[in-house]
Amino acid sequence: MKKALITGITGQDASYLAEFLLEKGYKVFGTTRRSSTVNNERIKHIQDKITILQGDLLDQSSLSSAIMESQPDEVYNLAAQSFVQTSWNQPVLTGEFTAIGVTRILEAIRTVNPKIKFYQASSSEMFGKVVETPQKETTRFHPRSPYGVAKAYGHYITVNYRESYDIFAVSGILFNHESPRRGLEFVTRKISHAVARISLGKQTHLELGSIEPKRDWGFAGDYVEAMWLMLQQDKADDYVIATGENHSVKEFLDLAFQTVGISDWSKYVITNKTSYMRPAEVDYLIGDATKAKEKLGWKPRTSFKELVEMMVKSDLALEKK
Repeated sequence: MKKALITGITGQDASYLAEFLLEKGYKVFGTTRRSSTVNNERIKHIQDKITILQGDLLDQSSLSSAIMESQPDEVYNLAAQSFVQTSWNQPVLTGEFTAIGVTRILEAIRTVNPKIKFYQASSSEMFGKVVETPQKETTRFHPRSPYGVAKAYGHYITVNYRESYDIFAVSGILFNHESPRRGLEFVTRKISHAVARISLGKQTHLELGSIEPKRDWGFAGDYVEAMWLMLQQDKADDYVIATGENHSVKEFLDLAFQTVGISDWSKYVITNKTSYMRPAEVDYLIGDATKAKEKLGWKPRTSFKELVEMMVKSDLALEKK
């Protein structure tokens, strides 16, 4: 039985990855930070099938202890301060978690067992102010937020440990991936949740920033398969994971409201660009996942329309409870 350790086990991606690995017959361990209030909502349905360990990206010894205790074949680093907007308010903390935290895990692997395979969650936010479209593995990074900068550090330190210590270390450059388990602070879930509540008469309006930015949106459940596939290859390498399609926030709104039978959503949505404005914005991201399709045999299974409908219907069910 293979063993895997997933950092940030209570997060969106980690919950889907844990399900996926359990189906593959893995023994799954997950780290979580010690907290006075435990939030295991995303993994409560599989909690009795996984082993939860304490581990904090800010604490080297806890990471080493988690690796020594679990003795994993694979480590997936999915823990981070992952909200771009927060990275402007907490840039130093974001750097500690999302950048230096990667080095701490790699050091733990190097000292405990350098044969462990390592997956780093990189991000399309590293491309930022894009220099070419679509973006692929060789596209130059120009991050536009402290989060994007921290992810770029995490990406390059992973490459550095691969080249310096011959550790099987890969990075998945994942473009936006959403699901019903997405946090409410993210625009996609903010929309699906509000639309469900508006349709049920629980909420009168939804306030957003600009609805023009475009993103390459996929389903998180599809993307975790790509993470696993990267660690099953003979050679460690980095891959862009994306749908290759580009959709605006407005398109997301259109489909979300259509799902609940509302064709004209203009009276429910207030746009306030000033309140949600960032010091620097990323306007146009679209990924080229050709390498992943050819070398990993991976492709997204869930369409943009199916994703939006899935999220809205899930929030409808949640609100009806």
